[in-house]
Amino acid sequence: RDLGPVDVLVNNAGITRDAMLHKMEEAQWDAVIDVNLKGVFLCGREAARRMRERGRGVILNTASVIGLYGNVGQTNYAATKAGVIAMTRTWAKELGRKGIRVNAVAPGFTLTQMTKAMPEKVLIGLEERTPLGRFASAEEIAAAFAFLASDDAAFVTGHVLSVDGGLTI
Repeated sequence: RDLGPVDVLVNNAGITRDAMLHKMEEAQWDAVIDVNLKGVFLCGREAARRMRERGRGVILNTASVIGLYGNVGQTNYAATKAGVIAMTRTWAKELGRKGIRVNAVAPGFTLTQMTKAMPEKVLIGLEERTPLGRFASAEEIAAAFAFLASDDAAFVTGHVLSVDGGLTI
């Protein structure tokens, strides 16, 4: 079914299947690659095709601070998020002259159902590593996407906006 024109695509699907490298099964690797990297590619390609026809659009990808600096036990996840960053920058170069902006948001630790299920000791450790001393709210991450989708960011493309409470400094 044709859903019509696409003004903004937010590639936000993502999964984890964490394991240390020597214990990671190929199925864990493949599952994360399929959702986090191939899914971004497939959605981005289709949106780009539609946006090129109209001469405008915005593609926003969800990266992660893990894609910037890695994390123990997350080889597959880190690889996909680093790949998303590279795709973002590449697509910005390819699509900019067609009126399409491409950016990414790299969230730090964010308060979600997944993080709420973590042991309190782990949560406290992550908060202590973050200069602002807390997790982001989902609304704070959404605000970054809203900014990048808006006309206020009309001259921003190829950028990875870290929304991480200072974690990457």
